[in-house]
Amino acid sequence: MDIAGLLARHARYRPNHVAVIFEEHRLTYDQFNRRVNRLANALLGMGIQKEDKIATVLNNCLEMLEIYWAGAKIGAVVVPLNPLLRGQGLINLLTQSDTAVLFTSADFVRYIDPIKPELPHIDPNRYLLVDDTGRAGYQNYHALTETAAETNPTGIEINGRDPYNIIYSSGTTGLPKGIVLSHEVRANYGATYAAAYRFTPESIALHTGALVFNGVFLTLMPAMFLGATFILHRRFNPEALIETVERERVTHIKMVPSQIVAMLNSPEFDPPKLRSLEMIGSVGAPLHMEHKQRLNEALPGRFYELYGLTEGFMTILDKADYPRKPASVGVPPPFFEMRIVGPTGEDLPPGEIGEIIGRSPQLMSGYYKQPELTAQAVRAGWLHSGDLGYVDEDGFLYLVDRQKDMIISGGVNVYPRDIEEVIVQHPAVRETAVFGIPSEKWGETPLAAVILKEPGSIGAEELRDWINERVNARYQRVHTVVFMDDFPRSASGKTLKRVIREPHWADRDAKI
Repeated sequence: MDIAGLLARHARYRPNHVAVIFEEHRLTYDQFNRRVNRLANALLGMGIQKEDKIATVLNNCLEMLEIYWAGAKIGAVVVPLNPLLRGQGLINLLTQSDTAVLFTSADFVRYIDPIKPELPHIDPNRYLLVDDTGRAGYQNYHALTETAAETNPTGIEINGRDPYNIIYSSGTTGLPKGIVLSHEVRANYGATYAAAYRFTPESIALHTGALVFNGVFLTLMPAMFLGATFILHRRFNPEALIETVERERVTHIKMVPSQIVAMLNSPEFDPPKLRSLEMIGSVGAPLHMEHKQRLNEALPGRFYELYGLTEGFMTILDKADYPRKPASVGVPPPFFEMRIVGPTGEDLPPGEIGEIIGRSPQLMSGYYKQPELTAQAVRAGWLHSGDLGYVDEDGFLYLVDRQKDMIISGGVNVYPRDIEEVIVQHPAVRETAVFGIPSEKWGETPLAAVILKEPGSIGAEELRDWINERVNARYQRVHTVVFMDDFPRSASGKTLKRVIREPHWADRDAKI
């Protein structure tokens, strides 16, 4: 059960059906399959073998979709890296992932060139640019593929257990966790979410978020599984989204909450323009109730919400269940199992808050080269989320707190500890605690609570600017710094971050 043959199947049985739309490109399954084959054969010609890692530092583009599917055809492992990564954070992930080929664009050359000496494991001839023909030190993607064969690669045996891609849980400093997902898992994404979201071969899905995050597979895989149409935007723009939905008669779309809010607040928002939509899915962070209600009033009977972990567990609030369970994040799909457990692993009854654990056919193979972390996350076959929640008498899940202290900002996972490691390097700082606060634009945005060694030794804005100049990615920038005399602590001396955070979340409608 692998995804290597999906495109070839559709190219044979529905060759003239539109597969991909990106800007001026409108490619049938036959055309898209031939383009993907050329890249796959070019990679084989470069010496890329099964399970070699091919990484991307790219914004949304047609070539990135081709990379996803060329990797599938030859058994290479696709490693999409956050294009906001810089410096040591990028070096760490390219090294930890054993990257053999790096695809990038002219926009990122100024960040890639300085770190090449730190990447001796990447052959100098395996840096590829998707959009520049004359850049020294890089091969041109299209020059490489133009002369390659457009027939399906042969002689490569791929099975469902083979790794398909590595999704990093956080693209920051240190060694984030590389979540290894197999062909079988991605094939299961196709079947599971096609059924859950009522896809058909005639469906038309639109994706306007970044391709590097796992959420794209929630619509990409169902579309490719059934041979439907997948539309990709270069970047999110609410007006362009609305125009495309109306023009192309889009049926399915997934968005993070900040994008849903932007769409609702767009001057072009007009429910009749969006009447073709059959599924509007929210993913990546909790969507505030007022926005759910506003969306469902404007476009009733279309809203789905997904809670889940890339590591391999999901619940879905179906559009038919939303009216009676609007605050819930739904139930596990078929073949998924969920439990709410207490501190000693005991199952808790409905209404009692505990840790959410689950198992499913989408469980990761593990964290790449991090067996100890894998063993901590998956115990006796059950994935431990670290999230707190409870189920009601009908078995519907309600979230109480997000995974550990993770911040979800614009659909991106932001880990406070990585920011804290930067803050404590300032000579005036004694301790810090970073957490997310509500943001109308991003869903959540980081706030840093700080204890100074000497009160008054630095101003809050000055410290904020100092921090934001040193974090490795833009999404790590803190919005606010607040000073405290001390932190609330447990009997063991542990900082009670949730207690610090509570006043900032008291007004959940705060506009940051």
